[in-house]
Amino acid sequence: MGFLGFLEQIRNLIQAGIRAFIVDNAPIHQQEDANAWAGVIVGVGGVLSYLSGYVNLPKIMPFFGNTQFKVLSVITCIALGSTVSVSCLCITERDPRRDPPPPVEQTGIIAFFKQIHRSARRLSPQIRKVCEVQFFNWVGWFPFLFYVTTYVGQLHVNPIFSAHPDMSPKEVDEAWESATRVGSFALLVFAITSFASNMLLPFFVVPTYRAPPQFKSKASFHSTTSAHRNGNQHTTPSGTPLPMSASMTSFFPPLPDEERHSRLTRLLSSAQIPWLTLRRAWLLSHLLFALCMALTFFITTPLGATILAGVVGISWALSLWAPFALISAEISKRDAQARKTGGTSDDQAGVVLGLHNVSISAPQMLATLVSSAIFRVAQKQRGEPGDDSVGWVLRFGGVAALVAAYMTSRLREEGTAEEVKGKVNGNGDGERSGEESVC
Repeated sequence: MGFLGFLEQIRNLIQAGIRAFIVDNAPIHQQEDANAWAGVIVGVGGVLSYLSGYVNLPKIMPFFGNTQFKVLSVITCIALGSTVSVSCLCITERDPRRDPPPPVEQTGIIAFFKQIHRSARRLSPQIRKVCEVQFFNWVGWFPFLFYVTTYVGQLHVNPIFSAHPDMSPKEVDEAWESATRVGSFALLVFAITSFASNMLLPFFVVPTYRAPPQFKSKASFHSTTSAHRNGNQHTTPSGTPLPMSASMTSFFPPLPDEERHSRLTRLLSSAQIPWLTLRRAWLLSHLLFALCMALTFFITTPLGATILAGVVGISWALSLWAPFALISAEISKRDAQARKTGGTSDDQAGVVLGLHNVSISAPQMLATLVSSAIFRVAQKQRGEPGDDSVGWVLRFGGVAALVAAYMTSRLREEGTAEEVKGKVNGNGDGERSGEESVC
């Protein structure tokens, strides 16, 4: 247990650090696409992890351990260490020596915690609202991620227990071993759907920010991030988004033939749904998750539950993309504004994303407490058919998703009429000064 706790701490640190990497190294108009790519990589890892559950790893790699869990843990540590090392060696960050020196009172361990407290109090309304959404979002997700395998397995064993009410403990264990494999397959379907959604959704969602003219067409992802690191501010938001974001073509490398590249750009642009912004896509994902959890009232077969898990993978893809993209873009925009005026931003990427991690981790305690109470009231004895306690836990998560959907509707929508009006009136590059909500 101590090892698992240590591994969890490392995971949280790396997750915040990797997302901060994206904030620091990608210009504003690429934040959505960069976070979408991060979701794609997470999806690949999920698919590979669930596939490995079907392989006898101790037989293939006995030098890593004598159980499936031990071998998976070693592989995870190696993969984590190697990929983080590649990122640290290959990515050149903006030189911090170009920033103004911090005041003397801002150094030291006490000043560090003061900075965290100050950052928490000074979070922009947009980031604070995203964190509030994430709290309820993860109250819904934790029960699903923890118990969906058990839910699918229970539907598998229900007819077995009904047909054989007097099974021995050994026979019950054997039935549950088979049920666990069925539940693992449902998670594999969930991971594959999530991966496919992470790949496809960016082509349907309208980009929030306009790429600066010098970064259209021929500019590559690497050239834009390099310019961003060197201190150039590319922060022009768009009241009317471009047909494509500048980095959308990073899914397909620029073609030597400019005409063919332009044709590919128009083709990909035609896939976009004009009203589907990232915020609205996230809102719809909450509603889809809540609907799927409500459908647990009517699903009675493992096949139906597996299909349900696959559909939920679409919502999971948005949860891996939307909140990080919204926060990253907000941090990057405010940082660019501060550097434009010669100051420093209070929204330090690492600190803000660390606070965001708190809004993800804290719901685990609430979800665990509520789930335990539901199990205490509704759970039947092991081996009895018709145990629907896990179904009620999932439905509780669906209710939390409805709250998250409501709070998502209160998020500010970039590129609204007020922003365009501000641009016409000469307010810089049209960034919003107000923090009003737009449904």
